[in-house]
Amino acid sequence: MADKPVFRQLLEASMIGINLVISTFIGLAMGYGLDYAMGRWIGWHTKPWLTIVFLFIGILAGFKDLYLMAKKPDDQSHKKNS
Repeated sequence: MADKPVFRQLLEASMIGINLVISTFIGLAMGYGLDYAMGRWIGWHTKPWLTIVFLFIGILAGFKDLYLMAKKPDDQSHKKNS
């Protein structure tokens, strides 16, 4: 990673945090929206449960993306050494 420019390294490091926050927020928003829709249109009152479930799904998706981003430089250095 030392052969990359500093700006490129900062961009990749900031993308890790942004992706984690965005995926968590999207999961939270989807769960809240589904809770609202279920209660308003269908009549099922699942108020905190879908929000909690989709929040955890968003957090897991963020950490999966974090893992894949952290693994990516290892894959590229492995290909370079072969």
